Amino acid sequence: MSATHHDCLVIECSRGSAVESSHLVDAALVDASGQVVEAWGDIERFVYPRSAVKSIQVLPFFESGAADKTGATESEIALACASHNGQAAHVSAVRSWLARTGLDETHLECGGHLPYHSESAHECIRRGEAGAAIHNMCSGKHSAFLVTAKMLGEETQDYIQREHPVQRRVSAAIQEMTGWDLSRSPWAIDGCSIPTIGLPLHALARGAANIADPSAQPAERQAAIARIRAAIAAEPFMIAGDARACSDIIPALDGKAYIKFGAEGVFFAPIQERGLGLALKVRDGATRAADTAIASLLAYLGLLDSAAEEKLAGYLEMPLSNWRGINVGTVRAVPDK
Repeated sequence: MSATHHDCLVIECSRGSAVESSHLVDAALVDASGQVVEAWGDIERFVYPRSAVKSIQVLPFFESGAADKTGATESEIALACASHNGQAAHVSAVRSWLARTGLDETHLECGGHLPYHSESAHECIRRGEAGAAIHNMCSGKHSAFLVTAKMLGEETQDYIQREHPVQRRVSAAIQEMTGWDLSRSPWAIDGCSIPTIGLPLHALARGAANIADPSAQPAERQAAIARIRAAIAAEPFMIAGDARACSDIIPALDGKAYIKFGAEGVFFAPIQERGLGLALKVRDGATRAADTAIASLLAYLGLLDSAAEEKLAGYLEMPLSNWRGINVGTVRAVPDK
């Protein structure tokens, strides 16, 4: 059966009756063998997955034995896959996790920023804190890297470097799960200072498919994937936080799938119910377009029931308000013609 190919998905931003701007989105729906099921736009385009691929990057945390040795909780596993808001629950969980393994936030090499959650950021400012590494949205993933290095007796300093065993294991997991030869890829440095590796969009989707359907993976990896999927389903708040698409959409999917955002308009979605993987990239990197695009594609694929669609109405057709709270327009996907 041949794949269905569409033009780019278009996300339109209207103001009043006129379209003020629009965003083009490429997307791929792929099975675990790499067979394309459906495509929008150019799925051969290379994208940096950024934080979207964290649930692959964390696989060595399990396969090394570090997760079992340290008694990783579901909250910690979800944080390892998270781009969190830096809210109090996120920060305290990361701090506790590190302390339990004889580490602390000074070991984190992700860099610091104010929490993404505005109220939490204001609290930091009131306390005279400019934002620390513990507030970094990637501090959970970095904690998994550090804990793995410590449990294996490796040097914890410079764990972010491409040559460090931690990052070599991460790169190997990405290559194995996506089926893509990384020697053909561009490499760069992510916002949190680890390597980020360019992949064709269809390969990123295949990585998601191999999480949705890990039957071809070794038993140890299947077990790791099961724990990751269970933790994300149980702790969606830890994946992002208040008023964030991942934490809002995951519970509405009711175990059929999960989603993970990456910077510059990327989404990664293992669809467990169908054993498929979905990946998308907004060409201009707009987050508002990415949130609407992923919600719209999930609805198109029949993964949202009527109750979920009602709950996620603000993502499917995002209202635009001005500074007085007056509704002035919408962000929505243009129906395929």
